[in-house]
Parts: sequence; C-alpha cells; structure tokens
Amino acid sequence: MELEILKKKLSSFKGEGGRIRGVSDDLLLEVLAAWETWGGTSKDFYKGIGSSEKGIASMLGKAKRLKRNGSVMPFLEVAVDGVTGTDNPTPINCDIELLEKNKLIRFRKVDVLIEYLKKAA
Repeated sequence: MELEILKKKLSSFKGEGGRIRGVSDDLLLEVLAAWETWGGTSKDFYKGIGSSEKGIASMLGKAKRLKRNGSVMPFLEVAVDGVTGTDNPTPINCDIELLEKNKLIRFRKVDVLIEYLKKAA
C-alpha cells in the first residue's frame, strides 16, 4: 500500500496537537503490513506516513500485539487482469485458499487458480 494513502487515513486520527491517537485496529494492521514490506529507510517511512519515530513505534507495537492475539487484516477482493468473473452476482463459497506474503488469496474455481499461478511464475 502506498504511504500517501496511509498518511491520508492516519490524518483522520490526528488531534489538535498534531499527534495521531486512537487509531483503529484495522488501520494499525495496515501500517504494520506496510512497515514489514518497506524497503527504504525507517526515516523515510516515518515521513511518508506523517508520523514521528516515537509515534510509529507505538503504533507498530500495538499492531504487533494485535497480530499475536490473532487479528488479521480485513479481506479485500482483488481483480486479476485477464480473468473473467462469474455471471452470477450471488456470493459463491470459496473452494481454494492460498496464503502468500501474509495475504490470503481466495479462488472460486480451479481454472482461476491455474491462471494466477501461470501469471505469477
């Protein structure tokens, strides 16, 4: 997730003094996921989300505690280019689940899984 999006989401939790307080659990988990995949310096990460070193340390600590206690990020459906969806708008139970890079990917049909694996290879 881009840091600019996280910065905008976190800005809704800023108080009068400019400190980020009372961040929702889902957003804490998003910040942790972004931190775990961040390849740059920690200072760039802090600046990118508009927080201080102490502020981000507090958020990451809370997020790690949530993760240890079994909280997971909410499921977001992602569209894959070239894969057509079903014509039936009713929800279908998922048959296949794949855990990749701390993300749960659900496939409704084997054909969709095979197409995904071909593109990922």
